[in-house]
Amino acid sequence: MGSCLAVEFQSVLSFPAQMKLFQEYMERVKGELGEEAASSFFADSLYLLVAGTNDIANTYFTIGTRRLEYSIASYARFLVSKASTFIQELHQHGARRIGVLGTPPIGCLPLERTLAGGLRRNCNEVRNKAAQVVNTELLSELDSLSKSLADSKIVYLEIYELLLQLIENPEDFGFEVSDRGCCGTGIVEAAVLCNPFSATCEDHSKYVFWDTFHPTEKAYQILVDRIIELNFDKFL
Repeated sequence: MGSCLAVEFQSVLSFPAQMKLFQEYMERVKGELGEEAASSFFADSLYLLVAGTNDIANTYFTIGTRRLEYSIASYARFLVSKASTFIQELHQHGARRIGVLGTPPIGCLPLERTLAGGLRRNCNEVRNKAAQVVNTELLSELDSLSKSLADSKIVYLEIYELLLQLIENPEDFGFEVSDRGCCGTGIVEAAVLCNPFSATCEDHSKYVFWDTFHPTEKAYQILVDRIIELNFDKFL
């Protein structure tokens, strides 16, 4: 699942649009499996909700339009309320195992270092604090949902500290570079700016980040393995 608000500025689907697609998918599955088997299929499936990073990094800080309306605390509550509504709608459609990924240390992403880290491209602690505020709000809301939707497993998947460890101690994980991406200059390129025509580093396995916003395959593998290790039993 993608960002709930950045659709205004990026080519991503809003929560309502994703829910509509999910409902259409459910109908196709029911047509193939039948009502009873489909219900078991959806109840036994694992759902992963990922939202908020683009809303904070881009919509709130880089573009800045939301800062005219919200403090970071009120914006965090707004984002979490949208995610909560989406989770409840998933539950209404039969989802019973839902993992919700927290927000990473946004201020330490290479692009954010370039935009807001000063001449030395340090981590921006204001943006990191914003991510922590969202995570605190999200934890509280998920705890509440776990009580009200007692027949479900709703699990907060911590990512902030896990990624921060890779960034602050890259050598411990077999990396050499964590403050820039492998693609291009590594300080501004992201998404479509990294394409088949872009220059890249010689060995991406030495980099925590592929572009200035997204980790490399190796970094993702480390993060995913750790998330599974820490949380798998919580869904049983």
